[in-house]
Amino acid sequence: MSRLPPLIALSYFEVAARTRSFAAAAKELNVTPAAISHQIKSLEEYLGVDLFVRHHRRVSLTPAARVALPELHEGFHTLGRAVDKIRAYGEERLIVTVCAEPLFATKWIVPRLHRFYARCPDAEVRLQASLHTVDRLRDSVFGLADLKRAGIDVSVRLGYGNYADLEPQRMMGLDLVPICAPELAATVDGVDTLRGLPLLCDSTLTRINEPYGWKEWFRQQGCEIGRLRELRFGNGLLALEAAMAGQGVLLGSRDLHQAEVCAGKLSVLFDRPLNCDQAYYVVSAGTGLERPIAGQFREWLLEEADITSPGLAGDAAQV
Repeated sequence: MSRLPPLIALSYFEVAARTRSFAAAAKELNVTPAAISHQIKSLEEYLGVDLFVRHHRRVSLTPAARVALPELHEGFHTLGRAVDKIRAYGEERLIVTVCAEPLFATKWIVPRLHRFYARCPDAEVRLQASLHTVDRLRDSVFGLADLKRAGIDVSVRLGYGNYADLEPQRMMGLDLVPICAPELAATVDGVDTLRGLPLLCDSTLTRINEPYGWKEWFRQQGCEIGRLRELRFGNGLLALEAAMAGQGVLLGSRDLHQAEVCAGKLSVLFDRPLNCDQAYYVVSAGTGLERPIAGQFREWLLEEADITSPGLAGDAAQV
């Protein structure tokens, strides 16, 4: 490096040689032609060789300049790529990519994101929603390689918490209660009435080998199941919209539908939850392997899950 002349002089020479004009180089670099001329003169004195032949209104390259220009051009191009990588690393270190099933991402993470940004104002959360975050089996095949392959820093998975090479941390359980629009709730006076209504189903839970749905809920209440009129929806968001539109009763998560219940858009018909073995887990590469921003987001999720939820007793109809 001690053999190199000043970088600014080399950069001025590269542009002037490439454009074959001091004036054009000055325009590209946003300096004066005199500044170009001064830097090139200094470079020629430093190297002890002429680089340009000065004509009346133009310049041409000397043999020494023509030989050096291709490698010098490639050198500045390589240097530019290196600087871009440094800049990109500085930007990406504050980007965290998060994935969760659609209902959880929309109804739990999104309403709370402003609190994470208050803590990390320079961060950028890239939130993805996917049903692939629901584990079908007790022993999940999802691991660190899958996390990296998908470009995910933090994932909230609905499953049993068995991840061989990840560090799962339990966020919240999955307790399902019957909920519906208040207008429909006013027509229900007991479990027998409920069995005669359209029963909305979130098909997310059917991806799990051990089913948790209306039959299991009625069985837990000690009721005869009989024939049920079940309407299935591809994900929890669709089922939620149908419930708020009064199209039936949804067996849904108290935690994920809390905002709608508190706002009076939904009512809990019976405060008798179906307790599921599955829960929501935060998974990531873990301490020592994850980037700092990913660790901060993971810890923030767990802190949010620990915040005491407002009670719904006032909204639940004890029938």
